[in-house]
Amino acid sequence: MVVLSVPAEVSVILLDIEGTTTPIAFVKDILFPYIKENVKEYLQTHWEEEECQQDVSLLRKQAEEDSHLVGAVPIPAASESGADDLQQTIQAVVDNVCWQMSLDRKTTALKQLQGHMWRAAFTAGRVKAEFFEDVVPAVRKWREAGMKVYVYSSGSIEAQKLLFGYSTEGDILELIDGHFDTKIGHKVESESYRKIADSIGCSTSNILFLTDITPEASAAEKADVHVAVVVRPGNAGLTDDEKTYYSLITSFSELHLPSSC
Repeated sequence: MVVLSVPAEVSVILLDIEGTTTPIAFVKDILFPYIKENVKEYLQTHWEEEECQQDVSLLRKQAEEDSHLVGAVPIPAASESGADDLQQTIQAVVDNVCWQMSLDRKTTALKQLQGHMWRAAFTAGRVKAEFFEDVVPAVRKWREAGMKVYVYSSGSIEAQKLLFGYSTEGDILELIDGHFDTKIGHKVESESYRKIADSIGCSTSNILFLTDITPEASAAEKADVHVAVVVRPGNAGLTDDEKTYYSLITSFSELHLPSSC
């Protein structure tokens, strides 16, 4: 087994989710299709609720900002004039959500609605999150060794908590010290990692970031964060240069913690 020694100054392990802790197939084949298949029913069921109206308002505002984009789907303001108009508005929201998802967009408006839909699905037991089998034992071991463990994902913090709270491993939220999403900054921007370190109360050099995405690894590295690239089944392939440049692991069990922890 390959062993990667964690630098002695590292006291925090920062985890990506998709392709790192969780199979990409779970996200691509279960979570995202769930949204497309159920968004219309969800909107019809929850339309009168304040939270749903806030979600729609945010999507409408995003649609206005996107009006210059090719293929953008506008969302008309809801009128009081009857059921037909309401159904047209709901269909416009559905079409907008599907359009954004087809472009793999990460807008806050889209993520917020997805997070609320996943909450309903997870809490009803319709969906359970999947983790690679090495993840939970490794995280327990890290915490026993005194490491802090945080999550940084483009998915909303609420969605992250659902994954760890309703998983095939049970509720494992207690294993995570804190969560970050793109509200702190995008994952390909170095400044985001500096803000995360400030929020945790440590130096960037005290953090080891595990991700499968090399542009994220590069951004973290520029902020003096230690990085290992995680190679998992179903992940995008790496170039020869990337394989040579980055420290690679295929399992969390390959990380060897400093004995001082």
